[in-house]
Amino acid sequence: MLLDGAPIESSKVGCNHHIMPASSDPHYEIRDAVRALCAQFPAEYFRNVDAEQAYPEEFVRALTRSGWLAALVPEEYGGSGLGLTEASVILEEINRAGGNSGVCHGQMYNMGTLLRHGSEAQKRLYLPLIATGELRLQSMAVTEPATGTDTTQLKTMAVLRGDRYIINGQKVWISRVLHSDLMLLLARTTPLEAVRKRSEGMSIFIVDLREALGKGLTTRPIANMVNHETSELFFDNLEVSVENRIGEEGQGFRYLLDGLNAERALIAAECVGDGRWFIDKVTQYASERIVFNRPIGQNQGVQFPIARAHVNVEAASLMRFEACTLFDAHKPCGAEANMAKLLAADASWEAANVCLQFHGGFGFAREFDIERKFRETRLYQVAPVSTNLILSYIAEHVLGLPRSF
Repeated sequence: MLLDGAPIESSKVGCNHHIMPASSDPHYEIRDAVRALCAQFPAEYFRNVDAEQAYPEEFVRALTRSGWLAALVPEEYGGSGLGLTEASVILEEINRAGGNSGVCHGQMYNMGTLLRHGSEAQKRLYLPLIATGELRLQSMAVTEPATGTDTTQLKTMAVLRGDRYIINGQKVWISRVLHSDLMLLLARTTPLEAVRKRSEGMSIFIVDLREALGKGLTTRPIANMVNHETSELFFDNLEVSVENRIGEEGQGFRYLLDGLNAERALIAAECVGDGRWFIDKVTQYASERIVFNRPIGQNQGVQFPIARAHVNVEAASLMRFEACTLFDAHKPCGAEANMAKLLAADASWEAANVCLQFHGGFGFAREFDIERKFRETRLYQVAPVSTNLILSYIAEHVLGLPRSF
């Protein structure tokens, strides 16, 4: 699939102190092309979408037409066949341009579970249509109200009857259901008390939302502080064909974990993009805003927090690339992916606070877009995994400290 977009000069996208010269940046062609596409959707577009609590359908369609959301789909299935490194640059640049990759990043990486563990028939059926955008696989249903991140305790059950599973249960904080055709669902196929290990007995299913909604599946949208379409799901005897189960029965949790490293690295890239957007914004403002007859950026009390935020964003970016490089080389990258997500989420949040603080009252004005991006980047302190759980993972699995829970 071809990737569209004509290169544009870096001067047209604000400050360029984060970007290596084209001659030394191996990803400059991707960056320029994504920036060119994003330039067609100025700040006013995203500002209006946010104010209306709407979905940026035109923007997502443009990304789809250009092939960016099919970056990780192999060429044999109609995609671009790029690596996680290139995919991370795409999402970074969307956020760097003032957009929010969270509205569509699921279309890029959710298909990884299908690609790695689905049957050849399933891949031939779904992946070409996902690559073109004719089918959207933007949603994955894992989290439940009573279990949160303790996934092995989930209560949603899928009971096999003949050639169909009957599914009952509840999910919460499930993103983009209303803008997706397909959804991945994790459910128990063996009761917890009947398995040897608590991570066993769960399976992953492809749910066709076009058929399921109103026929065993109901949704309740959850209003939230970010324009992030998310819902509570209720399963009442939903029937799903056995042909829609991905891989072996009972191995769903292992399949889920297999895709989390990619998700962590890509979310880290989005946070890097956010951080660079905030640094660009506040650097320009601090250079131009005159108070007491001098630019406020001349004061070290303003300079130092901005400089520190910049340093931390750049360090997080390096860890992102380390995680992606290992992933693309099919090497273990759990520690690196988690550290990248932690560092990038912290760095973008620090940059957001610096940007808001030095804009003063203007930072709260919608027309400056800071308050919107401020809300958007705050999400990644919590989702898709909280920073505390990452620290727990590092303590136990990297440092060898006793398990805390």
